[in-house]
Amino acid sequence: MEAGAKGVRLTAVNLPAQELGLHMGMTLADARAIHPDLETAQATPEKDQDRLLALAHWCGRYSPWVNVDDSYAHSNHGLWIDASGCAHLFSGEHKMLDDIKARLKGFGFTAEVAMADTPGAAWALARFGSRQKHAAPQTNRQALKALYLGGLRLDQDALVLLRRLGLTRIGQLYHLPRAALTRRFKSQEISAAVMTRLDQALGHRHEPISPLTPPPNYRSRLSFADPLQILDGIKLSLEKLLETLCISLTTDQKGARVLTLWAYRVDGKVGSVRIAASRPSRDPKHFQKLFDEKLERIDAGFGIETLILNADVVEGLTPDQVDLQKDDVHSLSPKALAELVDRVDNHDGTDTVFKTAPAESHIPERACRTVTIEDNHDWADTPTKPVRPFRLLPRPEQIQVMAEIPEGPPLTFTWRKVPRRIVHAEGPERIAPEWWQDTNPIRNNIRDYYRVEDTEGRRYWLFRDGLYEDDTRQGPPQWFMHGIFA
Repeated sequence: MEAGAKGVRLTAVNLPAQELGLHMGMTLADARAIHPDLETAQATPEKDQDRLLALAHWCGRYSPWVNVDDSYAHSNHGLWIDASGCAHLFSGEHKMLDDIKARLKGFGFTAEVAMADTPGAAWALARFGSRQKHAAPQTNRQALKALYLGGLRLDQDALVLLRRLGLTRIGQLYHLPRAALTRRFKSQEISAAVMTRLDQALGHRHEPISPLTPPPNYRSRLSFADPLQILDGIKLSLEKLLETLCISLTTDQKGARVLTLWAYRVDGKVGSVRIAASRPSRDPKHFQKLFDEKLERIDAGFGIETLILNADVVEGLTPDQVDLQKDDVHSLSPKALAELVDRVDNHDGTDTVFKTAPAESHIPERACRTVTIEDNHDWADTPTKPVRPFRLLPRPEQIQVMAEIPEGPPLTFTWRKVPRRIVHAEGPERIAPEWWQDTNPIRNNIRDYYRVEDTEGRRYWLFRDGLYEDDTRQGPPQWFMHGIFA
């Protein structure tokens, strides 16, 4: 039950209560008038939603395309499963439906299941179909013909008006002229909703359903007659899953960067472990090493009946360039470096190893970012970029400069109280301010960068902040030290 603006109402009733005449939406006072000894409990919609999401994840054992049903205002207790191409794994569609219903009953849930070509038809059959719960392909029209119009997921206003017109069954809408029917509705929105729901149920209009999680690019699956309870059994099964998955990747010249192992227990709970690689790979032994350090996190409970391995991120796999003159061609290869990074990062969890990568900015201090191995970045690549110093100071440090001409390179400069004389200079490299980041022209001026070398052979990266000819400045331009070359 749940308190509302019009008092306390029933939000759910079990089968014995329904047999007494109680129903959802009835006030608690009316319900107690019918059955004074009625047992009630406070509704917890948040916990109900969490449990429904947990069931949706559990349904991933049947198909990767699963989600909670939110297609109707009063349908927060249903699930969608797109079983396209999956029913054969359970010996056909009928046996798949029987398996779903039997397992949910074992978990303590009373469920109605149905299958049809369209989500709308399946929704109607599950809730209003008395005997037929499975519509064969291209038979939606006949299967829905005798069902109550509420199976079209219509609002109460639309159902009331349809009843006034003498319409109570879906099949009665098939041959009615749509123009004449539309004129009888109070609003165009209601008439459009009726026609839309009818077309969706019959397959004349597409109804997209988004998956709860992005469907994997590649997937391998193992089910067990005797549930797994020991770690060694999980490891051996994972080896088979990896071999099957990597064969598919090799066939398509692909490599995986993120893999997730899902473990479906007999009690309806789901466990998972995830690994990430710094570059695409299809080496099952390498993946096995990464998983071995995390498999202990899976709680087998009373036993694992299904294991599913998903390749969540897949990319094209380019061949490695090796040096045939070396005794060990893999010792310094990009592949070996990537595998070392993967082992270190996956040992204690992700986001433990970082590297810098280019960022979309011309301002040097904003031109790099840190990336993890799950980011879409190949750690073995060395991107082409402008000449930059090996060491970039955290903050540019102001220096005193003497130049031959105001807009030219410096002749001498003093940095950290040490004067230096320049014997060679290259530049300028002009970098304009990012107007979409900082709008203050005084604090964010045009920079002219110079690569300079002093009499000791040391090389520096200097810049002049602003132009002498800029009349909007408060004072002359200033010079800064920004980096040191190796």
